[in-house]
Amino acid sequence: MQRYKILVVDDDRLLQESLKDVLNDKYDTMIAGTGEIAIKMLKKYPIDLVLLDIRLPGMDGIETLRLIREVGVEVAVVMMTAFEDVKSVITTIKMGAFDYLVKPLDIDELEVIIEKALDVLNLKRELQNIHRQKAKEFNIDNIIGQSSGMRAALKMADTISKSFDTTVLLEGETGTGKEVIAKTIHYGSNRLKKPFIGINCGAITKDLMESELFGYEKGTFTGGLQNGKKGKCELADGGTLFLDEISELLPSAQVKLLRFLEEKEFYRVGGTEKIHVDVRIIAATNQSLEEGIRRKIFREDLYYRLNVAKIILPPLRERKEDIMPLVKLFMDQFNGKFQKKFCVVTEDAKEILLNHCWSGNVRELRNAIERIVLMENEKLISAESLWFLKSSRNFVSPLHTEQEQLTDGGIHGGVHLTDYNKHLILQALDKSGGNKARAAKSLGISKSQLIYRLKKMSN
Repeated sequence: MQRYKILVVDDDRLLQESLKDVLNDKYDTMIAGTGEIAIKMLKKYPIDLVLLDIRLPGMDGIETLRLIREVGVEVAVVMMTAFEDVKSVITTIKMGAFDYLVKPLDIDELEVIIEKALDVLNLKRELQNIHRQKAKEFNIDNIIGQSSGMRAALKMADTISKSFDTTVLLEGETGTGKEVIAKTIHYGSNRLKKPFIGINCGAITKDLMESELFGYEKGTFTGGLQNGKKGKCELADGGTLFLDEISELLPSAQVKLLRFLEEKEFYRVGGTEKIHVDVRIIAATNQSLEEGIRRKIFREDLYYRLNVAKIILPPLRERKEDIMPLVKLFMDQFNGKFQKKFCVVTEDAKEILLNHCWSGNVRELRNAIERIVLMENEKLISAESLWFLKSSRNFVSPLHTEQEQLTDGGIHGGVHLTDYNKHLILQALDKSGGNKARAAKSLGISKSQLIYRLKKMSN
């Protein structure tokens, strides 16, 4: 079991020894008689918690706490004070002290506060580890991009990440990795310790869009949460708000988003108090916003407000240099997930992979490799492994019946991905007797996503 290290900072020798006797059973306890000594010890030893007296010879507890924060170590601080110094302790709480104890110390209270402080410290450290892992996962150096188009996109993303609040517009076909680039910008910036909040503008109905973005006060909606709800803009405060499929945003919501972008302030639905937040906006689209402006379904002023820095992500068919490195990456990932040992791609399989149209881009490639690693028990990916890639296959598996071919997306020769999706949706609706909830469940998507796709099909 981990033994935490506690540093007692107090010039009272009797209190030093008393606290050491009380704490030594559970913790490794160290003593410092002055703030100056405490700072030196914090730089030298991995200390978890500091019991810090307000009144110290030389540098007082408030100044010591300020220097502790400047040292940059993640340590919990509990202040100790005489009753008459409680006002000074309020200052230290605002500076980040966890809590305070009034002398003479109550031992039971001391133990409870120490345990609570260490619990909070552990949560902070876990969160820091998550941030470090995310920063590593979305480090721009780890993104595969040897093609000229991707190199240009990654270079711009790296430059943008160093700015704190530049609004970004990502353009690219579905599956090109727009969300990955958005997270790369977020986790490469000074906002990495704050939330990355995403919202799919096309998957939320007209009536819910405003409340999703800005939240609502209690009592605003019948059936709403009793205490109201924070919106995505508020939840992303200090971090990044990712607006995916921005082209699908309804005109009424576009007006309110524009106002928010200009002022970084909003009202919750049903609220009267203006709320200010500090967020970076990253918007993404798989359609031309300029075309939306020409068709008068997207506001020109909103487009110019979003288009501060634009990154265009090329489709995978224009990134042939990246296909085999991506195959290797996905093969390794799914080997670990499914306990497989795929390690070779045959030459005829490489030819198919390099010449496939990849209408679903990187996402389609990832799904293809996942399917192979999951379903097969070989160590290599061959041409036979890729029979389901419609536009690239040169044969039909003898085990692939006519009905299976229809279910998997059409006859030999290829079917456009949009037609394939439409076929699956209509088939699911037919089997469910028109029940959208059951059809959505059978397709593995939400009901709102199904309704959204049906609307797109009807346009």
